[in-house]
Amino acid sequence: MLAGTASGIVIGLIANAILGGIFKALIPYGSIFVTLAMVVSTMQFITPAIIGVLVGMQFKLNPMQSVIIGAATFLGSGAYAVTDAGITLVGIGDLVNVMLISGLAVFVTRYLEGKLGSLTLILLPIIVGAGVGTIGILTLPYVSLVTTTIGSIINSFTQLQPLLMTLLIAVAFSIIIISPISTVAIGIAIGITGLGAGAAAIGITACTAVLVIGSRKINEKGTTLAILLGAMKCMMPNLVRHPKICVPIVANAILSGAGAYVFAIQGIPQTAGFGIVGLVGPIQAINMGSELWMVIMAYFVIPFGGAILIDFVFNKVLKIYQHDIFEFQPATN
Repeated sequence: MLAGTASGIVIGLIANAILGGIFKALIPYGSIFVTLAMVVSTMQFITPAIIGVLVGMQFKLNPMQSVIIGAATFLGSGAYAVTDAGITLVGIGDLVNVMLISGLAVFVTRYLEGKLGSLTLILLPIIVGAGVGTIGILTLPYVSLVTTTIGSIINSFTQLQPLLMTLLIAVAFSIIIISPISTVAIGIAIGITGLGAGAAAIGITACTAVLVIGSRKINEKGTTLAILLGAMKCMMPNLVRHPKICVPIVANAILSGAGAYVFAIQGIPQTAGFGIVGLVGPIQAINMGSELWMVIMAYFVIPFGGAILIDFVFNKVLKIYQHDIFEFQPATN
């Protein structure tokens, strides 16, 4: 299920991560870029449905069953909000609830397999699609407490002295980015700003750097490029299978967090969860007064230089891990 979730996140988010910022910058040069920016941005909102379909396929369910699981997952994801004005898309939802509902939908589908007879086409969408989707809506507020609790813990870091706070936030976000929790959602939910938001983005960048350096040793170039462009969550299964992957990530987050403190990298809640994806973090830091050379040092030189050094020391010298901990495990049908 983790593999299906990871692949779904890559498929749903990668188009906007790569092209969103480019299309928005090109809007003054043609109305077509307004449409293109809207398309890649909107694609993000169907991520829960994509995840549900891939999870169904991972459990070797047929196309109809997988699509129904995708529908149930989207309905229970929290990716939309119902208002007086109608239904509004609000994000990719709560990934913990997405995983819970996709798993439950698979279980119910498996249980009902062969029991509905000729009424399968009618009853399966009702029972699994609408029924399990409704359960997702009911569990969403409680599951979301996980995100809120983690956010509260991270926000408490800002009460400490600045250097320690910067390091703690960088480390926390460097791990959260390869967990089911959304760093973007946490950044916005807790209203992290200033140096704290900068540290969060730098921590994500530190994780990205470690994954890129490790991935290029064992994965195809496309996988490594996808990680560099924003698909860090495709490594969620690796976090479960190989917890030692946290060792180089945390080490680089500490090093990079120190760089964020030295260069006083700033940010806002809306940019805290992105890192270098779409250059959102670096651009915001420049907009908040950082000089270009400082941003280059904090976002690129230190994280990627540190990742190379840490990989050499931990892999070649100390032999703490082998590069198989970075091997991408795609969802299979």
